[in-house]
Amino acid sequence: MKKLLLATAAGALIAGSAGAEEIKMGISLGFTGPLESMAPAMRDGAKLAMKEASDSGLLLDGSTVTAVEGDSTCADAAAATATVERLITAEGVKGIVGGMCSGETIASLENVAKPNGIVMISPSATSPALSVIEDNGLFFRTSPSDARQGEVMADILMERGIESVAVTYTNNDYGKGLADSFQAAYEAKGGNVTVNSAHDDGKADYSAEVAALAAAGGDALVVAGYVDQGGSGVVRASLDTGAFDTFVFPDGMIGTALLENFGSEIDGSFGQNPAAEGEGRETYLKMAEEAGFDGAGAFSAEAYDAAALMLLAMAASGSSDPGIYKDKIMDVANEPGEKIMPGDLAKALEIINGGGDVDYVGATSVELVGAGESAGVYREVAFSNGEMEIVGYR
Repeated sequence: MKKLLLATAAGALIAGSAGAEEIKMGISLGFTGPLESMAPAMRDGAKLAMKEASDSGLLLDGSTVTAVEGDSTCADAAAATATVERLITAEGVKGIVGGMCSGETIASLENVAKPNGIVMISPSATSPALSVIEDNGLFFRTSPSDARQGEVMADILMERGIESVAVTYTNNDYGKGLADSFQAAYEAKGGNVTVNSAHDDGKADYSAEVAALAAAGGDALVVAGYVDQGGSGVVRASLDTGAFDTFVFPDGMIGTALLENFGSEIDGSFGQNPAAEGEGRETYLKMAEEAGFDGAGAFSAEAYDAAALMLLAMAASGSSDPGIYKDKIMDVANEPGEKIMPGDLAKALEIINGGGDVDYVGATSVELVGAGESAGVYREVAFSNGEMEIVGYR
């Protein structure tokens, strides 16, 4: 009998290991383009979650996870689509952390991911258009919609007593969506938008755009642009001509490059970007430091959470097939279940494998609502003495 039991146990182990596979996960981010300074920390965040789940030996009978990177350029929809097509058809990825910018995310989703039935979870595409896009249940995001950011930004301005602003936005889905949602929220609260105009990225000189903004006037300039592109160009032209000295920076501008570009020149300015506070964020920052990268980089924590959600959903569904695990993403992201923080992926997998439920809180206080997007917590920041300080969370 003892020999029979041992043989049965050995057979069970062999059967379990037979289900192990190498799961390839795509990372499609703008390693070149208008947000290239943000991409490395985002990639490292996603890879950290993949390594954590892989090292645990608890994902789908001991399956391993391999990251496959691709450059979306953030700005070129055709290039992003080609990148995602390569990740899916040539590399055989089972899910994608990405895209990074809204326009290329929409293009990649509609042209490649949806037709091929591949899950995409974007850490940073924030256009309100993505809330209503037909996605066949394949698209999610760990950053909130700019409909929410517009409300937050309007509140901050009114509380600071700024009742008149000019707005410039990068001429794409992200910029237009954010500028319009902000204007609607701000004017509903009694604010006045003197002008709401687009600027194109890639120009050497933004003096003409700034002259038009200055002619319209305003107590501050809202720059809904990209820190590695036209957004910084507009700020530089504004400072050099004296057109504006107070700027309002939404998420596309909040990055280390902003301080590197302007230092104390933007003292008195302020802004906001998605970033939660509390235990999850603090734990993630320590994990990132130990891994050798800056976890405080914009959308890095959101990228970790995006990868973690896909991997936990695979475990909960018992499959790496995106057509199957997509239906479990909302379940692992929300109550009921044991709360899961960064660094707890092995614990989460153990609970799931034992038939239990998890509520993934992660690095950004994940709570997916509506069409599978973050409810949204924003960090308010201000600039003084050449430094960025955290004012609070909303």
